Amino acid sequence: MAKSAVKQPETRLGLVRRARRMTRVLALGYPDAHCELNFTNPLELLVAVVLSAQTTDVRVNQVTPALFRRYRTARDFASADRAELEELIRPTGFYRNKAASLQGLGAALVERFGGEVPGRLEDLVTLPGVGRKTANVVLGDAFGVPGITVDTHFGRLTRRWGWTAEEDPVKVEHAVGPLVERREWTLLSHRTIFHGRRVCHARTPACGACLLAPLCPSYGVGQVDPVKAQKLVKGEEAPHLIELAERVRAGEKLA
Repeated sequence: MAKSAVKQPETRLGLVRRARRMTRVLALGYPDAHCELNFTNPLELLVAVVLSAQTTDVRVNQVTPALFRRYRTARDFASADRAELEELIRPTGFYRNKAASLQGLGAALVERFGGEVPGRLEDLVTLPGVGRKTANVVLGDAFGVPGITVDTHFGRLTRRWGWTAEEDPVKVEHAVGPLVERREWTLLSHRTIFHGRRVCHARTPACGACLLAPLCPSYGVGQVDPVKAQKLVKGEEAPHLIELAERVRAGEKLA
């Protein structure tokens, strides 16, 4: 495959059209994309996202079953024995700081929100350990309110795609939001994160096995040989993603 056909400079209208087409292609590649943290209610999701800082979702999911059996309400976290709480979340790393955040979080929910997780961004970001990224995850996945979650994957990929040059997560969020329909924000976040974990890796992207290759101005920064690139694709979706990439290489437009 030749290098991406994306031309520079790109007009604003051209960027919007490309971004929306890429969003449609991602939907074909990751129809089942979702939050990979396990939860059953807003409080569990909020706690899980706080714990996910500086660790993996897999590690958090190993810890939360026992944690959620022991602490079921915001009041439970507020009144938790610190040593016991720290021991339960120790595998997630930075467990002392996270335990303090969870206790403060529980206390704030009890004192200011009747023990319930609020469903507004402006309220969520006032809670201990909760920034915009955490708030948008909770809003999107627990309350169905569209939100853009800017983690390291999302920021890296949207810069590679030429959607933004911003480094600050809040600026990335504000730059990307107008490019796609608001109703797509939550799923776009998940699909972008999935793509970052499975194909568009930080060190060696699988460019030669990427379904977005013709639309990506950074095509070629990674492995372009299709056979070698296919070996870099991770996850249970790998066969599906590779099949779509092969169709793209053959000249088919997926969206």
